[in-house]
Amino acid sequence: MASPSSSLWGALGQASTMAQLMGVDALGLVSMVVQAALVARRHRDACMRLAQHVELVGGLLGELELAELMRREATRRPLEQLGGALRRCYALVTACQDCGYLRRLLLGARMAEELRAAQHEIDMFIRLIPLIALVDNSTADSRRVKQADEGVLTVVTDSSNRHIRIPNKGATKLCGIGEHPFVGKVDLREQNIVDIEELVELCTRMEEACAGFTRFDFCQILDATENFSEKMIVGWGGFGKVYKGQLPGGLNVAIKRADEHAAMLEVNSELQLAKLQHANVIRLLGWCIHGKERILVYDFMQNGSLDRYIYDRTKGPMLNWSKRFKIITGLTEGIVYLHKHSMFWLVHRDLKPHNVLLDCNMIPKIADFGSARALSSDIAEEHTSRVVGTSGYKAPEYASRGAYSLKTDVFSFGILVLVIISGRKNTILDKQGDTVGDLVRDAWHMWKDQRLHELVDPLLGDGYEVAEIIRCAQVALLCAQEDPADRPAMTDVAAMLNSESISSPMEPKQPAALIHGCAERDTTSTYVGQSSRTIDITITSSAPMSTRVRIILDPEV
Repeated sequence: MASPSSSLWGALGQASTMAQLMGVDALGLVSMVVQAALVARRHRDACMRLAQHVELVGGLLGELELAELMRREATRRPLEQLGGALRRCYALVTACQDCGYLRRLLLGARMAEELRAAQHEIDMFIRLIPLIALVDNSTADSRRVKQADEGVLTVVTDSSNRHIRIPNKGATKLCGIGEHPFVGKVDLREQNIVDIEELVELCTRMEEACAGFTRFDFCQILDATENFSEKMIVGWGGFGKVYKGQLPGGLNVAIKRADEHAAMLEVNSELQLAKLQHANVIRLLGWCIHGKERILVYDFMQNGSLDRYIYDRTKGPMLNWSKRFKIITGLTEGIVYLHKHSMFWLVHRDLKPHNVLLDCNMIPKIADFGSARALSSDIAEEHTSRVVGTSGYKAPEYASRGAYSLKTDVFSFGILVLVIISGRKNTILDKQGDTVGDLVRDAWHMWKDQRLHELVDPLLGDGYEVAEIIRCAQVALLCAQEDPADRPAMTDVAAMLNSESISSPMEPKQPAALIHGCAERDTTSTYVGQSSRTIDITITSSAPMSTRVRIILDPEV
């Protein structure tokens, strides 16, 4: 049952890896292939499809008494061959994580063909394993009892109407089954692909590989949070409550406790933080899994999230323009790192003020990676049926058809910058065919008419550099273009923000016009900011204009 994939074994140069994997059983190899596919950088779709088929094999293997079957000649050989096939799958998927020599060697059609060949080989085992199970008469009765207790998922494998019975616990949701068995449209990254035991194993491996990432005892967590006291809650993350806690050494930490409905995938995505080290990315310190409790521990950010300042008329003045500009440049550097300089191309998919934390020096830290995904390349565009994120910050192509890429984060960054400059929220008028939001439209008209001073948050008074406001606003508008192809890469954004001027060709396009005649068209929002000497009133509407009135009060007598 040799596969063409074996022809690559020598090219992969994985003799030492093969020796290392020989001691791993088939179920262990299944888990390793699935986890490796999650961080594949090349041929990602093919790797994920292969992992889906491999996971089905794992579900079937879970029904067998492998130790007993390995003692019998008739069943040992096919299982050994399965082990070899899984090791080849692991080598191929792991090679797709490599950006050096292997990447150049295996790029293109040849690697894609090898992955398809490996997938077909795994499909043969999907058909073969039920036959192996027939030999295992000694445990047939126990299997039937277990199936009756747990329930099974029956899947038609081909036109002969043969069935494979897979336990619900290990089954992956299937759809779009066609000519090739189990070739569906399911994106493994959108499913709960690991259980608690596998999550513990993953965390343990990451603890060994990532410096500074450690396991915390559950008793430590209980002591730090005063038994998860409500008074210790400081916020909510993407998949659970966040508590402030203090470790025995006096270190303040943020403890995120996943709620029972949180997807394993969200926890798994957040774990990517353990591999990231950057001044503008929140640091993941450790983990704790106890029973059904899934807990992650982070550096504590004393000043909380950006939205607590930017929309607060009392705290807003604490963010003068100098601090806001540093937040903008810090976010730029953090996103450049995620997109270019981390171990993979990482798209955050939910950049917004709530997910920007501020330390004691008001240095921004990008947080909440529960929605983050690794991409196969810096120009890759992938799709999902599960669109996450926040209205007003989601890129049009992501909100409408689930397409995401690095340019998705670029759009969100552009909105973030406009929010930081203006102190306003970006409202999407869905019923009028709005794709970018009122803040983007208003800012574009102000920029075009050379009246960007009207965009500036009144709380800043006159304490800002006009040239910096113009530069930041123009870069933000370039980032918030409707077409991803018109948006700059974050490396270009960093260069433009560091430049004294932006060359004339870099001009943002006008946002698409709204659909007229809707009841919401004349919706008006008013913001009033007041100090002891002036009242600033900014009136905005869905029309492409904004009016700002400043009333000078009489001096106090």
